[in-house]
Amino acid sequence: MPGSRRRSKLFGNGFLYTNGRWKMRLSPEEIHQRLSDARSATLGTTDGAGRAHLVPIVFAHRDGVIYTAIDAKPKSTLRLRRIRNIEVNPQVSVLVDHYEDDWDRLWWIRLDGVARIVNDGPLRETALEILTERYPVYADQPPPGPAITITVERIRSWSAS
Repeated sequence: MPGSRRRSKLFGNGFLYTNGRWKMRLSPEEIHQRLSDARSATLGTTDGAGRAHLVPIVFAHRDGVIYTAIDAKPKSTLRLRRIRNIEVNPQVSVLVDHYEDDWDRLWWIRLDGVARIVNDGPLRETALEILTERYPVYADQPPPGPAITITVERIRSWSAS
């Protein structure tokens, strides 16, 4: 409608008021809990030409780092596009979200950071240990590919309630 504008105001307590509805940014405690409860996420990378690539991942988080690995599920190669993209541009995003038909229960968390490919050594062992704690299937089927660590630099979140 001509002349109508979307009006938002962010309050210091994390509440956002937009067009007659309250929206809330999640607290650090809520972010931690929802990341701990979530079973999967979406990893976003870009190639050298800036083309986006999204892929579902399993993940674990600890002390500001997201861990994931190239696991044993059937793949044509362990040198996946996400690995090649991170080699070209280590800036990545991880999106964890929740949807249900009751839109008052929607939420998302986006973690932006710098990814690192870890093929061997103590950091890979740590990543696999943390992932195995969260996903017991990894005890019987350890990921054969590299681990990916993502040092989180920025967190954005939103919740409908």
